[in-house]
Amino acid sequence: MPKKLLNKHNSNLAWPQNWKKSSKPHNFCPGCGHPIVLKMLGEIIDELKLQNNTLFGVDIGCSLLAWDFFNIDTVQTHHGRTVPVIVGAKKSRPDALAIAYVGDGGAYAIGAQHLVNSRMRNDNITTIVINNANYGMTGGQEAPTSIPGQITTTSVKGADEFYLKGPEMVSKISDVPAYVARASVDNPIQLKMFLKKALEWQLAGKGFSFVEVLSFCPTNWKTDARGTLAFLNKLKTIYPVGEINK
Repeated sequence: MPKKLLNKHNSNLAWPQNWKKSSKPHNFCPGCGHPIVLKMLGEIIDELKLQNNTLFGVDIGCSLLAWDFFNIDTVQTHHGRTVPVIVGAKKSRPDALAIAYVGDGGAYAIGAQHLVNSRMRNDNITTIVINNANYGMTGGQEAPTSIPGQITTTSVKGADEFYLKGPEMVSKISDVPAYVARASVDNPIQLKMFLKKALEWQLAGKGFSFVEVLSFCPTNWKTDARGTLAFLNKLKTIYPVGEINK
């Protein structure tokens, strides 16, 4: 809905305190799952009353479109470097809520070493990874999360059999407990619950917390609404939703 209509006809609606109104409507593609994740995250930050004490880092990729989504301290990093930037920021402000918001490529390909080492160190941050099974920003190339046979711009005959299960990997890196879960944008209530648990884990000083979110990408999946839901359900057969135990 255009901003003028929002202002004219919905002036009595309560905006989340931390939303940056001037950046709405957002710049994500129609049907993208990122706005659902960000809406849930914004509601939690409001509920925890941490708008003025949150550090939010976004990666290069579709996640960078969240750089002005909130009225909170936000930094955009080089591709794959969001986790170490947020770790450094947390060390300088240990009382702050520190969140790294990353795509599956930034987390599991170029940024994998940072993710692994942050988990090994049990850094007291929260990492949120959006898994849409492709490199969305650059045209839909095969990603570490692309499933066998998936058609992408770099796997026109179908992706290979290799794919990475991030939460399962993260849960096994260290014997030190961490909060690890996988959610999906088609169940926002559960998604919000997992995100809130992850943030509360950090706020309690327990160390590393991690949530992967299975997300829509109809632009690069080349799907209509029915096809988008069908492909998301297919992803869930390979990437089970739930809290991950070591």
